[in-house]
Amino acid sequence: METPDERLQRLNYVLPQPPKPMAIYVPTLEVNHLLYVSGHGPLRPDGTLVIGRVGADLSLEQGKEAAELTALAIIATVRQALGGTLQRVKRLVKSFGLVRCTPEFNDHPAVINGYSRIMKEVFGEVNGVGTRTAVGTNALPGGMAVEVDCIFELFPEGTPSASA
Repeated sequence: METPDERLQRLNYVLPQPPKPMAIYVPTLEVNHLLYVSGHGPLRPDGTLVIGRVGADLSLEQGKEAAELTALAIIATVRQALGGTLQRVKRLVKSFGLVRCTPEFNDHPAVINGYSRIMKEVFGEVNGVGTRTAVGTNALPGGMAVEVDCIFELFPEGTPSASA
């Protein structure tokens, strides 16, 4: 069975450096085998963010690409928090996605599908798909186009299990 780390390699996804907190919070917090991940934005491999409003500065497709980059930034943070591997990730439980957009734009779920597609590819058909909310907003930190926070269920430390 292929692990999430093996899928990342096979898919040739390039993870950015895990972003540092922009304010007073921690990037992740593990409580009772749940890993809470703070909001992440669309971080490019060079460390810059995708900024702009979907429906004005960015197309729907560019918004999806921003959401994909957000997923990769989250994966980079989770991997760092778990000691350089994704082996302890049992499943994605919940995601909350925000899309910076124009008031007329109403296809927020399609944008956040970019994030969800990456999670499904990396963590699997079942374990990579959790509950989700996708909403629009007029502003996000630094003008970024997308922000997502999420919760993962983890295997207990020392368990030699991996996601399917």
